[in-house]
Amino acid sequence: MATQSTIEWTEQTWNPTTGCTKISPGCKNCYAEVMARRLQAMGAPGYENGFTLALHPDRLAQPLQRKKPTVYFVNSMSDLFHEDIPDEFLDQVFSVVRQTLQHTYQILTKRADRLPQYFKDRDCPQNVWLGVSVEDRKYGVPRIDHLRRVDAHIRFLSVEPLLEDLGTLDLRGIHWVIVGGESGHKARPMREIWVANVKEQADAAGAAFFFKQWGGWGADGVKRHKKANGRIFKGRTWDAYPMVATAIAR
Repeated sequence: MATQSTIEWTEQTWNPTTGCTKISPGCKNCYAEVMARRLQAMGAPGYENGFTLALHPDRLAQPLQRKKPTVYFVNSMSDLFHEDIPDEFLDQVFSVVRQTLQHTYQILTKRADRLPQYFKDRDCPQNVWLGVSVEDRKYGVPRIDHLRRVDAHIRFLSVEPLLEDLGTLDLRGIHWVIVGGESGHKARPMREIWVANVKEQADAAGAAFFFKQWGGWGADGVKRHKKANGRIFKGRTWDAYPMVATAIAR
């Protein structure tokens, strides 16, 4: 079944595929890989092969069974646009999305170059928020241009884990920016000035800003549990979401 999520910016997760492969520095300490190993050890269905990529056609109908409008994060345990997932399976996923307009689907990928290829001859459904991960300048920032080429009603960035200062960003057509530090015992630190740089540019571009967490390192540069470091940035929490009607008009 789709499951209730502890991720701050969504409600439930839906994983029609599981497993992935690493392609950039943001993948180094992948939380999904660690979770998949735990689920494999517990004998959880769908994780018999751990974090090896797997398609789950039996999960496709899950959102169809829920009438209550729900925000789904699609593939918290995988990357929907992984190069080994066939277009035909993606078509089945988006068929379900189109049949459940009461739901909102947040889809995040690091395979940004596949986005304009897939959507070249297909419409991106109105109830999809399409996003890319942006962890650094070399691998993350170029994904923004690929995302911008898709006519999605909501385009967003997950700047997590933020691994360095991102410099100047082109945020034209980006409606939402999420920033977060890395968690876990191998977490890499995130600096306050890096966050401030992203927020200032999001504000200037009119994009909603959401600060998810400091992660394993606090604003003071001290390593501790992520709950202790919390979500406070510049004296407050930042929980803005994109305004859907405004975004559609842009």
